[in-house]
Amino acid sequence: MNKYLEQLIELSQIDKEIDSFEPKIEAIKKELSSVVKKQSDLETKKDELLEEKKDNELKIRQHELHIAELSDKLNEISKKSAAVKTDKEAKALQLEEDITKEQLDFANEEIERLQKANEVKDDMILEIEEELQEVSKVVEETTKEIEQRLSEIEKQREEVYAKREKLLSKINQKILEFYHKVRKWAGNTTVVPVKKQACYGCFMRINDKTYASVIKSEDIVTCPHCGRILYIEETTEEE
Repeated sequence: MNKYLEQLIELSQIDKEIDSFEPKIEAIKKELSSVVKKQSDLETKKDELLEEKKDNELKIRQHELHIAELSDKLNEISKKSAAVKTDKEAKALQLEEDITKEQLDFANEEIERLQKANEVKDDMILEIEEELQEVSKVVEETTKEIEQRLSEIEKQREEVYAKREKLLSKINQKILEFYHKVRKWAGNTTVVPVKKQACYGCFMRINDKTYASVIKSEDIVTCPHCGRILYIEETTEEE
């Protein structure tokens, strides 16, 4: 096989390996992101419950103030009752007293309802805090594991880059320029094998003359349809 073609095949494989690192890194980071999101969602839910509880406590205080006002009002009505002279005045005071008592009952019921609601929220907050402790441990463990995995990938990437630089120093510059020109649009399918007399980049059948040249591997041959660099795999030759 042509020496330059061998180099281009090796370079294309190295470039493909380099390009494979980024999806691996993104997938690993996604794992951490998923766990961190769960932690963030729990913290957000806890904050929402605390805010709702705070709002309920404010309403309870407002109702308590209203109860104090209503109690004062009932005392005033009681005092006025002693000075009532007509049935009309008595009925008016009775009506006012009934309405005040209804408002008092409603305020007390609302306080009870809000207190029970806050008890439920306290239980929910406690559950979330327990779950947060577990999730925090998972986040910590996952972070350490992912940092280790990323470190290993970075080490592998550095080794591959070093291998690539070493190879680049040996390749003819004109051939390298041609390779990069094709790679701009073909990406990791710049150098592809020919199988069953078809280019494995565009999957179009190549003519007999081009196929014979690819088999000889004496020169760098490109696909007449798509322009990718072609080669015959050793396994295909044996077959």
